[in-house]
Amino acid sequence: MPVIPLDTVDDPRLADYRDLTDVSLRRVTEPAGGLYIAESSKVLARALSAGHRPRSVLVQEKFLADALSLVGEDAEVYVVSAETAEQVTGYTVHRGLLASMHRPALASVEEVVRDARLVVVLEDIVDHTNIGAAFRSAAALGADAVLVTPRCADPLYRRSVRVSMGTVFQVPWTRLPEWSEATPMLHDAGLHLAALALSDDAVTLDDFSAAEHERVALLLGAEGDGLSRRALEAADTLVTIPMAGGVDSLNVAAASAVALWELGRGRR
Repeated sequence: MPVIPLDTVDDPRLADYRDLTDVSLRRVTEPAGGLYIAESSKVLARALSAGHRPRSVLVQEKFLADALSLVGEDAEVYVVSAETAEQVTGYTVHRGLLASMHRPALASVEEVVRDARLVVVLEDIVDHTNIGAAFRSAAALGADAVLVTPRCADPLYRRSVRVSMGTVFQVPWTRLPEWSEATPMLHDAGLHLAALALSDDAVTLDDFSAAEHERVALLLGAEGDGLSRRALEAADTLVTIPMAGGVDSLNVAAASAVALWELGRGRR
């Protein structure tokens, strides 16, 4: 496996790691180019365990042994100083290791939900931190799959992966089509669609959980506006988390954790 010291920030071999703070650029480049960035040894290890393939690794000298133990002979390893890494990426690489990974092809919705009893559906959530936190909740609290809508942020964006602690690699996920196509698809799979929403028609989360629906898709909406009209129309039941202290709702990632804990109690 080539271990290549690099000390020039404009070296073309570093193109995959350049300007990672430019969200708009990376959102276009990574999915279209078939790549994503894994940050830290722990995240890279989880990606490799999921069968993902590295294209290259960017590492500082003190983290080189970790990189070599993980990637074997599967990728070139570029060794750079902390200063070079910061100049290339546009931020301080605290964890000392970045990997450019080949993005795997997404599975079909039917394949992802086929045996799932508890599914999380993230609609149009654009904050990568919330995406990562929701995936971490899904992994920790027993969700079998995650589905994201067409305008939802990329779960494999660097920040999403980092916040999820690499759990985006262990929870099966894929993208839904628009609701006109997604709704019958989810119903045909036998899923009861439960939308977390503020509504006079909503049942409380504990009452919904007590109904013990065999297979549930939990719909969670975007920051601020919540679920769209089309999502609410698709839902079989509107569900609310009872609040106190004059607070009407939780952050979407926190709401996912609360709802998954309650719905998963009977499954654990």
